[in-house]
Amino acid sequence: MLSVFCSPSRYVQGRKATESLASELRKLGHAGRALIIASKTARKQLEPIWRNTFTVADVPLDILDFGGECCEDEIARCKEEALRVGAATIIGAGGGKVLDTARAVAGEVDRPVVCCPTTASSDAPCSASSVVYTPEGAFQQYLFYKRNPDLVLVDTGVIVNAPIRLLIAGMGDALATRFEAEAVRRAHKANVVGGASTLAAAAIADLCYQTLIQDGAAAVAAASAQAITPAFERIVEANTLLSGLGFESGGLAVAHSVHNGLTVAEETHDRLHGEKVAFGTLVQLVLEGRDSSLIEEVMNFCHAVGLPMTLAELGLEKLAPDRALAIAQRAVATGESAHNEAFVVTPETIMDAIYAADAWGRAFKLARSG
Repeated sequence: MLSVFCSPSRYVQGRKATESLASELRKLGHAGRALIIASKTARKQLEPIWRNTFTVADVPLDILDFGGECCEDEIARCKEEALRVGAATIIGAGGGKVLDTARAVAGEVDRPVVCCPTTASSDAPCSASSVVYTPEGAFQQYLFYKRNPDLVLVDTGVIVNAPIRLLIAGMGDALATRFEAEAVRRAHKANVVGGASTLAAAAIADLCYQTLIQDGAAAVAAASAQAITPAFERIVEANTLLSGLGFESGGLAVAHSVHNGLTVAEETHDRLHGEKVAFGTLVQLVLEGRDSSLIEEVMNFCHAVGLPMTLAELGLEKLAPDRALAIAQRAVATGESAHNEAFVVTPETIMDAIYAADAWGRAFKLARSG
């Protein structure tokens, strides 16, 4: 198996980065009409800047409002608009589902794609894949593309004004990066792009975790004051770039499979991707039999930044065994990343690890509150 490392062509991050979007397109040699698929919040905040800077750069621009869910119908609708206006470049602006949709559209019409996240809530912006859901919000499938985004542009002046919960959820998503990459390496399994992991991917995944531990609480404090500090910038980079490179070139394992399993429970649909992944990370560590000191370190981090550690925090306080088994069965479905572990993973072992992680989380929170 060949070792494969992938990444976006260009990554730009900083205060007022949106003002450089049109000029960055020019630097990359992108010509022709751009279509921005935008969340309502992104459009409200950024449309005046887009209109002004694209006019100055002489780049034709169309803007399409995102429908709210990255599902097959929404991808088809946005694709139709891209073809109608003759878009030469597809730009996604908003949260992870907007960016997933933009990548899907760009993949179908074979156009360059640019990701402009307005939150640091997941590692989606840098990837060459999309997570597709049903219209009701249940996980459906992953889509994979032949190339990563041409440009990822991250305006921390926008992100600092987003709800703090989104930044914290991004840390939950990033938390899994190191441990899933370790599992894939130990098992000699393929990463997300079908190759063996590289030393670079392993180092990035580890750096992602260390950055979370060192700067997570400080970044939350800064965000609560809507202040852009070095710690805030580093966490935005960890959530977006380090986690994005680390998960794709390092690989996925149980944490994301548990997330996918949890989506079958309607009670979790109002929980964010990273919140479910954070709990999935604890499940993975318990399933792998990792040292209690490491699990305690992860729980300390979750407690410090406000990530869920129990089923109750995911809306599943009284999870009956039959429903837990349904979640576990979805987590180990054919093709799921849970099978990237170095041992056989079954619905029963996942279910036991879910209950054990929940018990450990409840005990931890009780000890802290008492």
